Amino acid sequence: MWVAIICGLVIYKLFKRFLYDDDILDIEGSDSSALFTVADRLQKLYGGKVYVGLRIPDADSGSRQSIDMVLVTKEELVVVSVKNFSGILTIRGDGSWACEKPGRHKVEHHPDPVEETRKQVSILESYLEQRGVALPEGYISCKVILPNPKLCAIPVSVFPPEVITHEQWVQLKPGPKSMLSSWVKSAFRGGKKDIQESVSQNLEFVLSTAPIWDRLELKGNKYVLGEFLEFKGKQEDVEALRHIRRSKVGSMIIQKTSMFGLAPSRLQVLCTFRDYRTEGASAPELKEVTVRSNTEIIFEPANASKVRKFKLSSVASMLLSA
Repeated sequence: MWVAIICGLVIYKLFKRFLYDDDILDIEGSDSSALFTVADRLQKLYGGKVYVGLRIPDADSGSRQSIDMVLVTKEELVVVSVKNFSGILTIRGDGSWACEKPGRHKVEHHPDPVEETRKQVSILESYLEQRGVALPEGYISCKVILPNPKLCAIPVSVFPPEVITHEQWVQLKPGPKSMLSSWVKSAFRGGKKDIQESVSQNLEFVLSTAPIWDRLELKGNKYVLGEFLEFKGKQEDVEALRHIRRSKVGSMIIQKTSMFGLAPSRLQVLCTFRDYRTEGASAPELKEVTVRSNTEIIFEPANASKVRKFKLSSVASMLLSA
C-alpha cells in the first residue's frame, strides 16, 4: 500500500511539474488578482473608468508611488487601496495593523493603510496639477477595501470610515445609477456635483498615459503586476522575441496552435507595436512569431522578494508600460 501511495505522489509531482507552472499555483489568490477582481466589480457598480496599477511620480521623494487603482466617475475620483489580508486583524494604538494567521503563530505588521492611501491622494493631486488637471475642491477622496472573506477584525468597530470591510463590500449591488442605495452613495459618491466635461477629458487622458506596472495575464483569469525583465529559452526563440521591448511594443497576446486538445509544443506570439504619431494614426502595426511553449518570461512582481519565471504556455497576454 505504501508503495502505491509513494508512486502516486511521484506521479502527481511530475504531472504538476510538466503541465502546470509552479508560479501559476503560487499566484492563486494573489494581491494582483484581487486588484482586478475589485476593479471589475467597481466598474460594474459605478460605470466610469478604473485605472489599475499606477506608478505616480512623487516629486518630493524622487521615486514612484504605487497606487492600486483610481476610480473616476463624473461625481468623484477615488484612490482605492485593496488589502487582501487574511487572518485575525487588530489595529494598534499607533494606527498600524497586525494580522495573525491561525495555526502559523506569526504576526504580519502593516503600516496604517488609511494613512498610506491619504498620502497617495496628495501625491496624485500634485501629479495631476503638474499635468494641467485642476480638480474641483472635494472631488478626490480615498477608500481602503478589504475583500478577503477570511479576514476577521477584533473589534469590528475600530475601522475608520475610509475602510470598506468584506461584509460591506459584498452588500453592494449593481443597478441603475438612480437606484443606488444611500450607503453606496455615502461610501463613494457623497452627493457631489458632476465634473466639467473638459476637465473630465483631460483627466482621462492624463490617467491613461500615466506610468503603470507591467501586467501579466495568466490562465484562469489571474494577474501579476510588476516589471518584465527578459525572455529565456532556446537561442532561436529568444532571438525571435528580441523585438519585444517596452520602447517598441505595447502588448502581446499568446495564441495556441494545439489540435485535438493536446498541449502545444509551439505557440504564436502576436505583438502590437506602439504608435507615437499624434496625427493621422492608423491601425497599429502587428507582428507574429512562433516559439516553443516552454520559453519563459522573467518577471519581477511588484513588492516581491524574488524574480519569477512564467512559461509562455501559462500566459494569456502581457501589457508593457511605456
